[in-house]
Amino acid sequence: MSKKATVITYGCQMNVNESAKIKKIFENMGYDITENIEESDLIFLNTCTVREGAATQIYGKLGEIKPIKAKRGTIVGVTGCFAQEQGVKLAKKFPLIDIVMGNQNIGGIPNAVEKIVSGETKHVIATDNEDELPARIDADFESTKMASLPIMYGCNNFCTYCIVPYVRGRERSVPMEQLLDEIKVYVQKGYKEIMLLGQNVNSYGKEFKNGDNFAKLLDEICKLEGDFLVRFTSPHPRDFTDDVIEVIAKNPKIARAIHMPLQSGNTKVLKDMNRGYTKEDYIALAEKVKKIVPDAFLTTDIIVGFPGETEEEFLDTLDVVRKVRFGTAYMFMYSQREGTKAATMEGQIEDSVKKDRLHRLMDLQNSISKEISESYEGNEERVLVEGPSRKNKNVLSGRTSSGKLVLFEGDESLVGEFVNIKVTDCKTWTLFGEIIK
Repeated sequence: MSKKATVITYGCQMNVNESAKIKKIFENMGYDITENIEESDLIFLNTCTVREGAATQIYGKLGEIKPIKAKRGTIVGVTGCFAQEQGVKLAKKFPLIDIVMGNQNIGGIPNAVEKIVSGETKHVIATDNEDELPARIDADFESTKMASLPIMYGCNNFCTYCIVPYVRGRERSVPMEQLLDEIKVYVQKGYKEIMLLGQNVNSYGKEFKNGDNFAKLLDEICKLEGDFLVRFTSPHPRDFTDDVIEVIAKNPKIARAIHMPLQSGNTKVLKDMNRGYTKEDYIALAEKVKKIVPDAFLTTDIIVGFPGETEEEFLDTLDVVRKVRFGTAYMFMYSQREGTKAATMEGQIEDSVKKDRLHRLMDLQNSISKEISESYEGNEERVLVEGPSRKNKNVLSGRTSSGKLVLFEGDESLVGEFVNIKVTDCKTWTLFGEIIK
């Protein structure tokens, strides 16, 4: 009977990418991948620590795994940011954990598993060396059309609410030639969308002495042969330079969905967050992007209820949302993260106030998203077909360059291909259309 392994993923796109690599490692070790933990001989949790509830989710899953381990002798591993943050403490709290791997150490999984299986040791705990780049591991992605690629690791910004610099380390960029070679392979394999990943992608190359930077990387990628689309996440508004905007404008291979995390629309709150820009700076940047890239579809992240945020300061956030008119926004209530500066700030805000502000922000953003979506009616859009619709297997779904979801009738053989769609109807989050013959 074949051995089976499961990878359970929490958190960001970087974790999704790393989970794909872990699955590839398991397959190379002779394991079949399964989503059913009850039949698994090896289970790895790839964890997140950004949100307040992350620990609760992970503890709950470990509790679910405990009787399975007792019954099957399953090897249990934990990796990702929560594992990196907690390390030895996590292994002591949950004796069922055999392996704790830092973000950079997943290449050592085969050796760690072998040590557990052979009885050489009861536990393997490996932490990062943040001065080094993680080993580049080949991966096959579950999506037939999209490959993700970390171009850098770590963050130097130290936003006061964020734990990431403490668990991912300082910024380290992958050499450009190496990235271009990897992208060539993905394009040759048939991937039609390349997602560039990093905690702050537009600080890519800052440590290089040869002039390589994010704008140059984007430009060089677009020179590669093949019909594919480039996306990237996440940038920082402070580092969103003119050369990056100009490269996006001249290259149709770069997606028009441009993510620019706002976090707050008030200058004082932004200073308390250590974001490095003002309300006016952000609005000016958004206006510049829209002027140079007229078909840009701006998306953002916003936190409400940051410590000390007054009603008047929150209204500044609503003002920026009205002026910039984001296509989509990811909106959150502030949550305290132990180990961050903001967690100990005075003026922590009651949940009832945060919930009220979040609902008001969502109402405003949803109305703007609806208006922007309705403007697509009658448009001809190039769409990458992702697969059958979740709700109707007879209908295909895909996404535009701006990231809008489109539903349309078509043959399943089109999955993974670009098609031209005439938009015939629009809802807030979904477009409907028909293939242009």
